[in-house]
Amino acid sequence: MTSTAARTAIEVVDWRRRVFALYDAVRIADSPEEAHELWRIERDDLMLHHPATPLLPEDRALFEGLPIASYDPQWRFELPVLPSDPGGFEFATGTDGIVPFERIGRVEIPDAGSLDVWRLASYGGGLFIPVRDALAGHPGGTYGGGRYLIDTVKGADLGSDARRGTIVLDFNFAYNPSCAYDPAWACPLAQPGNVLTTAVPVGEMYGVGSA
Repeated sequence: MTSTAARTAIEVVDWRRRVFALYDAVRIADSPEEAHELWRIERDDLMLHHPATPLLPEDRALFEGLPIASYDPQWRFELPVLPSDPGGFEFATGTDGIVPFERIGRVEIPDAGSLDVWRLASYGGGLFIPVRDALAGHPGGTYGGGRYLIDTVKGADLGSDARRGTIVLDFNFAYNPSCAYDPAWACPLAQPGNVLTTAVPVGEMYGVGSA
């Protein structure tokens, strides 16, 4: 009989496989709007039906869809990664120990501000860009700890151009970390260099229930 720990690990692997496949489909979709609708449908399905969902049982019973705003093309950008001062932080998790992050650059969001770009400085690597905006923590707004734009080690990757040194940032695909739904999860949240004073009214908002 498979142990509980092994079953949980296999469920998480399957979740991540589904997420990688979803973002593969997002990147090749005919339009950003089509990609966004696909992303919304698949995230709803994962959250409601997948055994690795972070939704608590009582929230899953009432779930009618994530509160995801309608697509707004003004929040999609392809931006160069600009130089920044070196820096880093370490985040303690219950499952992976101490996870180090290294600041490798920044992106300038037109009319919104700057976001630090982080590299996961451990096994697997990957880029990580969280964001906390002016709506964070407000009723009907965004999660108080911020959302994730890019987390490539877990599949959340909207595209990049290695030759030009640019990455695609589309705030319509900003999503809540698992700890927004289950406090048992430990999630690295937006650092001071990932806080915008501008409201970002797109992407996944905060609240479980009807969209």
